[in-house]
Amino acid sequence: MITLGIESSCDETGVALYDSEHGLLSQALHSQVALHADYGGVVPELASRDHVRKITPLTERVLQDANKTLDDIDGIAYTAGPGLMGALLVGASFAKSLAWSMGVPALGIHHMEAHLLAPLINRQTDALGLPFVALLVSGGHTQLVHVKAFGDYEILGESVDDAAGEAFDKTAKLLGLGYPGGPKIAEQAEQGDPTRFRFPRPMTDRPGLDFSFSGLKTYALNTVQSLGPLSKQDIADVSAAFEIAAVDTLVIKCRRAIEQTGAQQLVIAGGVSANTRLRAELTDKLTAEIVYAPLALCTDNGAMIAYAGALRMLGGAQENLSINTRPRWPMTELPAI
Repeated sequence: MITLGIESSCDETGVALYDSEHGLLSQALHSQVALHADYGGVVPELASRDHVRKITPLTERVLQDANKTLDDIDGIAYTAGPGLMGALLVGASFAKSLAWSMGVPALGIHHMEAHLLAPLINRQTDALGLPFVALLVSGGHTQLVHVKAFGDYEILGESVDDAAGEAFDKTAKLLGLGYPGGPKIAEQAEQGDPTRFRFPRPMTDRPGLDFSFSGLKTYALNTVQSLGPLSKQDIADVSAAFEIAAVDTLVIKCRRAIEQTGAQQLVIAGGVSANTRLRAELTDKLTAEIVYAPLALCTDNGAMIAYAGALRMLGGAQENLSINTRPRWPMTELPAI
């Protein structure tokens, strides 16, 4: 089965072709980072318009790269939520219209489930020992999920305010580093003194698996304000303190989740999962096997949507031609695959 996957939940337009027998055939991704950089974050209306401009040429590109035509496609998967409503509607409308014209099924996919499944694209699903724990950590979400079966999810903990990636972005903005913040904070942290400042590890001094990153962001703000005009070394040192505290918080919660569930594997996905310090600390401090998505699939992309769509359509999932996008959509509402 060849599935066309379309991702348009936020500020990346991703399109990919996935073959259930031969794996990922091709993918193309357009990032809107430059478009939103001057604003320090994503502007929803600008994001929607850019998806409209890019979605057709990207589809044409992946077909050409895979040496396929529309006639070779057996189904279309698109991101139905969660995400920005306008951006979601662009991808959903395109997918439904194209599917109707071709006489093939179209299926809405949960964005975070697709992230969760992304590390499995290059390995057999039965290579993971169910149940396992997944850390989904990105600009919009931070969640620990107990995966009892594919499609059967229990949320163990999630951020009660800012997601980890959002906190990185906001801290980078107050340091004058620009958008997106994660890579810029990480780059500066390499030059920083990790002992100069010690930032708090929010909600690690109490039981539970929920996260909170707004206080960490506020602590960074207060530190910056206390320093006055920032030197290059100040920026590097604050970046190091922030990154270390955020990573420590994630690692502590992951260790608790593994101990609580008895799981032997941790799957980690989402944009923040590409952070080098996070990967090193998880490897050093967890006994569980850690399964990552390929670096190219850590951020939003069409490949994860195509893969998740293929799994669900092969499992019998289907829907009508109505467009139902959901900016908020709990994973616990999903049916098992």
